[in-house]
Amino acid sequence: MDKEIYKKILQAQKNEITEQIIYSKLAESTKDEKNKKILAHIAEDELSHYNFWKNYSKQEVSPSKLHIWWYLFMSKAFGLTFSIRLMEKVEKKAHIFYGEISKVIPEAITIAKKEDEHEQRLISLINETKLKYLGSIVLGLNDALVELTGALAGLTLALQNSRIIAITGLITGIAASMSMAASEYLSTKSEMNEGLGKHPLTAAVYTGLAYILVVIFLILPYLILSNLYLALGITIANGVIVIFVFNFYISVAQDLSFKKRFWEMAMISLSITAITFGIGYLVRIFFDLDL
Repeated sequence: MDKEIYKKILQAQKNEITEQIIYSKLAESTKDEKNKKILAHIAEDELSHYNFWKNYSKQEVSPSKLHIWWYLFMSKAFGLTFSIRLMEKVEKKAHIFYGEISKVIPEAITIAKKEDEHEQRLISLINETKLKYLGSIVLGLNDALVELTGALAGLTLALQNSRIIAITGLITGIAASMSMAASEYLSTKSEMNEGLGKHPLTAAVYTGLAYILVVIFLILPYLILSNLYLALGITIANGVIVIFVFNFYISVAQDLSFKKRFWEMAMISLSITAITFGIGYLVRIFFDLDL
């Protein structure tokens, strides 16, 4: 067998045993019995694929301890579905060399395709609370980004005082977060009567927390910096960072397109910021403010 092909087989074998251990450990750590069975099933599949490659390599291969640690950490930090989806995206890229292996082992492509289809089907069955309330989190984040970034832009020109802008933004943000949480509570309560499965109070908490966390992140530059326009620039950059991180999370966790969602949300937020910046200028001129 060609040395390069042999190396690729060993790498494929290493990937399979690494993922087998990750899925096994995730199965052990989850409390949901349905999720536990699904993860254990995928772990068994990974082990069978490892043994398939072992038949050709004729040797045992050690797993990647770093990858095991990383994906277990990601599951704790960002949730089970996110870490699994992220791992599968990386695995898809690793499957590129299966085409080369198939020249020697024709079954390689078939195994890779069946593995991907089977795993995607099983992963879609995983039930996770964070994803159930993702709509509530989106509501809180989106409203906070659009409303507060715009408000801070307007206040920057109208008030010309970083401390007053920060305090005004904080009070506005807290009031808005409670208002959004209350609206989400009532909305989800109505949905609960239709049997859609979300708890109103939990949905309200997710919406309110998402909103207030974004508020704090956005007003922080005004509390630290005295230069208003530098603070506004950093606030806008912070907003774009939140949009980027959150849309990356959604795109991975729900297997959606990242670029479209990111640019759509970013353009809406930045457009409103530009409009309110102009409104702030007009308010300052019209009322002759000098703070």
